Amino acid sequence: MTITSALNSAMSGLRAASRASELVSSNIANVSTPGYARRTLSVSSSEIGAAGGVRIDGIQRHVDAQVIADRRLAGSEFGYRSATTNYLSRIEDLIGTPDQSGSLSARLADFENSLITAASRPDAAERLDAAAHSARDLAVAVNSVADGIQTARTAADSEIGAQVTRLNDALQAVQLLNSQISGADARNADTFALQDQRQVLIDEISEMVPVRMIERDHGAVALYSTGGAILIDGRAAEIGFETSNVVTPYMSIDDGSLSGLTINGFAVNTTSTGGRLQGGTLGAQFEIRDELAPEAQSKIDALARNLVERFEDAAVDPTLSPGDPGLFTDDGAPLDPAAETGLANRLSINALVDPTQSGETRMMRDGLGSVAPGPVGDSTLLNALNAALSDPRIATSGSFGASALSAGDMIASVASQLGSDRLREDQKLSFASTQFYELTQRELAGGVDTDVELQNLMIIEQAYAANARVIETVDQMFDSLLRI
Repeated sequence: MTITSALNSAMSGLRAASRASELVSSNIANVSTPGYARRTLSVSSSEIGAAGGVRIDGIQRHVDAQVIADRRLAGSEFGYRSATTNYLSRIEDLIGTPDQSGSLSARLADFENSLITAASRPDAAERLDAAAHSARDLAVAVNSVADGIQTARTAADSEIGAQVTRLNDALQAVQLLNSQISGADARNADTFALQDQRQVLIDEISEMVPVRMIERDHGAVALYSTGGAILIDGRAAEIGFETSNVVTPYMSIDDGSLSGLTINGFAVNTTSTGGRLQGGTLGAQFEIRDELAPEAQSKIDALARNLVERFEDAAVDPTLSPGDPGLFTDDGAPLDPAAETGLANRLSINALVDPTQSGETRMMRDGLGSVAPGPVGDSTLLNALNAALSDPRIATSGSFGASALSAGDMIASVASQLGSDRLREDQKLSFASTQFYELTQRELAGGVDTDVELQNLMIIEQAYAANARVIETVDQMFDSLLRI
């Protein structure tokens, strides 16, 4: 080896060591930066004529595409299950358990006890007042559950609008980055920072809609939902949605009163089975708004209907005429079977006995159709009202089966069904959480490890020192030659 070739080799080694140290510093500085992928220098030996040395072949960005793809799908599932589980937990809390004050079961028990107490002293006005107030509290408790369901639907509709806006913005940003990466790739410029930004955006998109990424020419990518929708392939798709200010029990996507999704102006299926954008947090909000909440609404409406029917029976209150509302009413009117939807929101006690509407609570004892006070010691009607609550009846609507149930049994059935649904979602959430965590840890394991980077920096330092020593030796040799 000549002195010149030795000097060339050392100089190329210094340049490679300097560039490698810059990459190590960048890796350590960005260890917590979302989307950042570890960089390393790719080098090889150079043989150009008699001169050798180190050739810098380029920079490598280390990512495990399969792990990232699996982690994104797991993240979509985790977000989906988190949203549905949170919804079911909220509805379960609204209904409550028998040991919770203010729960439906507790309100029904209070009403039953107040009727028993009033029947023991039908002449005591305060006991009749307490029974009327307990009946009103039960109706208000049913109203609160129904209103909570509609609040959840309204919140889901609003969240859909917010997510669609973020989704469109993220897709436009990915399209712009695709263009920038392709342009930089054509100029042989560094595109790694742009790829990091794009990875963060695709992660955000995949949380809302589970996607699969396909590599295209010149570093660009295409995104397809797992349901088959093209989100971006060249140009970004435009997702359309119209938010409703308030969602009522009477609104649905089927009758057009609630908005669905469009992709580039074409309507797409948004159901939990077969939807083009199903899964992810966006799909979860549609399932809450259009499937889970309406199902819960139908259960609570059926419960309200059963409650109204029990007290409209002339066998319970003989003073009632056909078509007269009973103790519980549809906002003051008798039951209309064709208008069951939203009944739980409208449930109220008859104004004739409601103390807050100047009603006479003595009608709890004398009958809603009575025109004058009856015998103050007669507890027949109060006992009949109490018996009506425990009377086993087959529900005329709702998914309660063919079994005859008391009012308490119906409330317990609703609570049990919702609790069972929530438990199943909890189990699915636990599995999704574990899968997402494990895949995230596997991805991080292939990322920046500061201990390894510091070890690499020590090796680079040694290589730098060795090359510097060669240059120093060559300099000494030249000095010795010049002194001859």
